[in-house]
Amino acid sequence: MRSTFIIKPLVTAVAALSVASVASAAGLDRSGQDISAFLQDGTYAETVYTYIDADVTGHDLNADGSKGKKIKDIAEDYDFFRYGVKTDINDTFSIGVLYDEPWGAAADYHGDNSFVGSPTDVVGELRGSIQQYEAGEVALGRLEGAQAQFDQAMSGGASESQIDALIASNDELAAAGIKNYNQLTQTVAGTKQQLEANKPSYERVKALDEAGVLDKALANTEATKVEVRSESLTALMGMKFGQNKEFQIYGGPVAQRLKANVKLRGDAYDLATGYNLNVNPDTDYGWVAGLQYSKPEIALKAALTYRSEIDHSVTAQESMLLAGAEGTQKMKVTTPESVNFDFQTGINPTTLATAKVRWVPWSDFAITPPLYNESTKARFPNGLDLVSYDDDQWQVELGLAKRVADNLAVSGTVGWDSGAGNPVTSLGPIEGYYSVGLGAKYDITKNWAVSAGGKYLMFGDAKGQIPSGDIVSKFEDNDGFALGVKLSYQDK
Repeated sequence: MRSTFIIKPLVTAVAALSVASVASAAGLDRSGQDISAFLQDGTYAETVYTYIDADVTGHDLNADGSKGKKIKDIAEDYDFFRYGVKTDINDTFSIGVLYDEPWGAAADYHGDNSFVGSPTDVVGELRGSIQQYEAGEVALGRLEGAQAQFDQAMSGGASESQIDALIASNDELAAAGIKNYNQLTQTVAGTKQQLEANKPSYERVKALDEAGVLDKALANTEATKVEVRSESLTALMGMKFGQNKEFQIYGGPVAQRLKANVKLRGDAYDLATGYNLNVNPDTDYGWVAGLQYSKPEIALKAALTYRSEIDHSVTAQESMLLAGAEGTQKMKVTTPESVNFDFQTGINPTTLATAKVRWVPWSDFAITPPLYNESTKARFPNGLDLVSYDDDQWQVELGLAKRVADNLAVSGTVGWDSGAGNPVTSLGPIEGYYSVGLGAKYDITKNWAVSAGGKYLMFGDAKGQIPSGDIVSKFEDNDGFALGVKLSYQDK
């Protein structure tokens, strides 16, 4: 006689796993874009709250790459909600609506380090470049004066060997490494060429200094800070097919809202210190599609879900203090596509095994504010991205769920996230993580249940990189935790 698993307690158990499903991951990934609410049987609704507390500390680096000042915890506490509701129209068609907050970041530097406070080193170098250029002009004037005297002497009949002797006996020229007339003419020509090449930079920095911009930069003692928030609303329709309705295809449109605020401060960001970016809220659209297979007699469910990229045309308000530029322009931000695979199967009538795999191509993602990009072309021909990543993200989570009483189930998970490359942006210096989690769900009544869960996250060590590619910080031995609570209703 074929054994049939007891489905409801198994579903009760696995539901506890997704309370704190992702919490903190590669790139800007936050919610994991979970669609498990839509894959539940019958009429189902849930409200999920997740709270993240990460400890991300490290130290900045000195100019020679040695260990610098301590960077205190930059990870702000972060929370988000997820909602879902679905119902079966009949045994073939289902509809549902899901809300989550898929992408986000929250980092706030503080304390005494190169990401905070007055950029004394940067301003000192700029003022030093002014002094160096003006000293070069003075030196050129003296060299040209000496050359003119020697030219006059040669036109009066002095030989070049006599001029060379005079030059060799000139202490000032000797100190400059000039021993003969040829060296003098070459030095004059080279100095002229160098000053001509540096003149535009000198004039720009000199104008900024005279306008009080450098003093304004020194007066800014704020800290580097970033906040990115998003909201997503997904409408789904599913159709079951097959001899026993074991297959389901599903899909629908996605509306996504995105906003951001970035401040770069301190000496770490070099000439970009004092940069501000504010991205006004923008809503654009994408789509989702997937396929599910189920075999109820062994509590097996497998679902593969694809979400499209979403192109946002946002309004970016920017100011780059040391470039003397500010403005408001349109900017394109494309949030990445993703693929989720969700699997579960019964081991015995009270135990369920689960697996989740997620892929996000962060290597294709970049935030390129137009003014920032244009202002950096003086040093980098193609300009710079403000944020970009080197690698794609892979995330794997394995779990077991166990019914321990008629109305109580517990679960545990282990997980791994690859991160999105190392070095990584200093605005989110984590290279993936390992995680362990525990969860439980209690049936209050036949239809209502409450779940709670938590995860401990062990973050990978990361090198903090600014857009120019310079490594400016290191973050090591960091961890965090995520807590979640869910209220759900189900009527089959």
